Amino acid sequence: MFRTALRNVFAHKARLLMTVLAVMLGVAFVSGTLVFTNTISSALEKSSSKGFDQVDVAVTPGWKDGTDDKVGEDIELTDATLEKARSVPGAASATGVLSGYAAVADQDGKLVGNGFSTKGGNYWGDKDSRYPLKEGTAPHGKDQVALDAETAKRAGYRVGDQVRMSVDGPVLTPTLTGVFTTDDGNVTAGGSLALFDTATAQRLFHKQGTYDEIDVRAAPGTTQDQLRAGLDKALGTKNVETETGQHLADEQAEMISSSMSSMKQLLLGFAGVSLFVGIFIIANTFTMLVAQRTKELALMRAVGASRRQVTRSVLIEAFVVGAVAAVTGLAVGVGIGAGMRSLMNGTGAIIPDGPLVISMGTVVSALVVGVLITMLAAWLPGRRAARIPPVAAMNAVHAAPTAKSLILRNTLGSLVSAAGTAAVLAATTMKGDAGQAPMALGAALLVIGVFILTPLLSRPLIAAASPLLRVFGISGKLARLNSVRNPRRTAATASALMIGLTLITGLTVIAGSVQSAINKMAADAIKADYVVSMANGNSLSSDVRESLDKTAGTTATSGLSNSPAVIGGSGEDLTGVNGKTIGQLVELPVKDGEFTVGGTRVVVDDATAEDHHWSAGSAFTVTYEDGKKQRLTVAGVYEANDMIRGIMVDSPTLTPHMTDGVSDMQVMVKTSGGASDATKDKLTKALGENPAIKIQDRQDISNEVAQMFTLMLNMLYGLLAMAVVVAVLGVINTLAMSVFERQQEIGMLRAIGIDRKGIKRMVRLESLVISLFGGVLGIGLGVFFGWAAGELIGKTMSTYTLILPWGRMGVFLALAAVVGILAALWPARRAARLNMLSAIKAE
Repeated sequence: MFRTALRNVFAHKARLLMTVLAVMLGVAFVSGTLVFTNTISSALEKSSSKGFDQVDVAVTPGWKDGTDDKVGEDIELTDATLEKARSVPGAASATGVLSGYAAVADQDGKLVGNGFSTKGGNYWGDKDSRYPLKEGTAPHGKDQVALDAETAKRAGYRVGDQVRMSVDGPVLTPTLTGVFTTDDGNVTAGGSLALFDTATAQRLFHKQGTYDEIDVRAAPGTTQDQLRAGLDKALGTKNVETETGQHLADEQAEMISSSMSSMKQLLLGFAGVSLFVGIFIIANTFTMLVAQRTKELALMRAVGASRRQVTRSVLIEAFVVGAVAAVTGLAVGVGIGAGMRSLMNGTGAIIPDGPLVISMGTVVSALVVGVLITMLAAWLPGRRAARIPPVAAMNAVHAAPTAKSLILRNTLGSLVSAAGTAAVLAATTMKGDAGQAPMALGAALLVIGVFILTPLLSRPLIAAASPLLRVFGISGKLARLNSVRNPRRTAATASALMIGLTLITGLTVIAGSVQSAINKMAADAIKADYVVSMANGNSLSSDVRESLDKTAGTTATSGLSNSPAVIGGSGEDLTGVNGKTIGQLVELPVKDGEFTVGGTRVVVDDATAEDHHWSAGSAFTVTYEDGKKQRLTVAGVYEANDMIRGIMVDSPTLTPHMTDGVSDMQVMVKTSGGASDATKDKLTKALGENPAIKIQDRQDISNEVAQMFTLMLNMLYGLLAMAVVVAVLGVINTLAMSVFERQQEIGMLRAIGIDRKGIKRMVRLESLVISLFGGVLGIGLGVFFGWAAGELIGKTMSTYTLILPWGRMGVFLALAAVVGILAALWPARRAARLNMLSAIKAE
């Protein structure tokens, strides 16, 4: 039986090729994901660990808990703390470390790196061992800066040039005095690092006389744990927190591993979709092979083979196919992993150097996945093969499925579909995250139920295409009849395409609806012509608002500044606004009272008002971050959205209590000329053409969100394309084997007068009908899931409404048609080239 199974594999090499390709693509996706994520994790971990080579113990500020009368705050690390750390027995040196945002522009004025990886810090002394100088000297004074070598190269700066940069708004032009090398993870990932002397860094980052961290080196003979114990004793565990360099390196490695794990799970999820689609192809292939070998298998039973031996022979064939596909897929996956790393480097996301990591786990996973998936998919056809009675050897083909089996299948499919639909509908009535798990379960059940019912659904849906197929005459009629001749085969072929289009359509519906909701939110809530903010989301210097106020054509501005406070024993954030102009810049539905901000009168969002049981006229006591108290009155309650929410307080009332100085998270601007290119240019010039500052009108805000959604969708489309490719292979495989199975019939059609073009047209139309059938099911399910997910989103986003992307859905249906036409090219040509006399004599 083993030799027989191997002979069957070699005898059907061409028919099994598409199955091997389908499994190979899925395995390649899995192994490529594992190689890529393991390689990146290893490189980042090694790079980040180098950053702790100069740190034996890191000292960070302790935290003073808040009370009903005072806001919690960090305990500052001062020069006195630094001197104490230096004098601890076993300490060789101690360095005060500062960090902050520092945007560097290139020679063309464009931002180097992205907003969240453009960092700044302090260069400690003339010989800072953390950042070895490659050329030049250390920065001294407020007009000098040092840059990392990669940033200097990308921006085109040399020692002696003036660097255009910003830390919180105003443009700075310090002289570049030195270029240094670093293993900083942000820099190796494509960011930038600008260093100033300590005094200048403290001034620019608004941390006069304080540090973010103190790094201590141990003297020879002192362990990290001993040094840490000495620092805890000298500085007090209530005032500071200490961690050894080794512990920090381990934490960093764990954080990198965790972040890469999310990416790995996402990619593996899409690989799973591809493999799931591949199961249909494998099952279809082996089902057809078993059907074509009915007489052979029945004769084997007649000469003494047991049912178990017949099943085992089919599983041996599957094992060989799976093993070949797994080994090939592993090799292709290694290439994919290497290619993805090169692709990331090519897009500017610089990955630290390191070897390609091919772990034993990756190899085992690839082999196990490939073999198990193939054998699992072949198990049911194998069981069917074992049930073929010996008497079937006298018949040309095996008996068709009984009515009882079809009734059982349809009943089971109806029950599973009903359960899935009920779970999805129930999930739409739940709030928050509670509905996510039931909806995911319901979606999975519904997809499985529809798959089970697909043979039943195929007849009416394909029959609906009859009027169009009649246009093609006898070829169209034969294509329709062939499509419904074996509903199970048609269902398995169409389901592979259905799954991919379900995911693609659902994601498109959700993304388009959310984008529309955000557009509506921006249009309804913001009356300002422009919103000015930092590229990385940090706060703006007060100089920015002052410059905007002085710009000709500006009619109203208001900064939005945040300040922590305590209200009723719980922490709240207050938003400082210009009470005189805020009404001209925002338009929020007022649910109670009036939108008036000034003096001690404030407005609050509906969620905060509900939490504190406030209404218009309610009074409450607030404890500001400086510890002072004041009695405030609620003038109005407004409906919050994802852009604007919180307690709005007049800036003259709030700013005297802000201990870290006045800074705005953003500034809203109203101009006499409205939003226009000329007005935007005027504001840009007023702010010194600063690359670190974003000046956005409402359309820009919407476009920024749209860009993120477009990027996300394109990435998801790219990942789901693998599933569609596998589905295409399934259509090709089914048609090719169907042509082989029907070659006698095709020979007879040729003999009675249908020419080669008619045969080609028949096969192509059959493929087109099956693909469109899968496309209609996939788009229908995708719209339903998109609607259901939108019901959950709408509970947290008031402007959310369902938007059906008719244009894109039309494109998806057209793509399904293209898939059908392309998939039929080879099988149709093969059918047309059959010799009619040889085909008629074929068994």
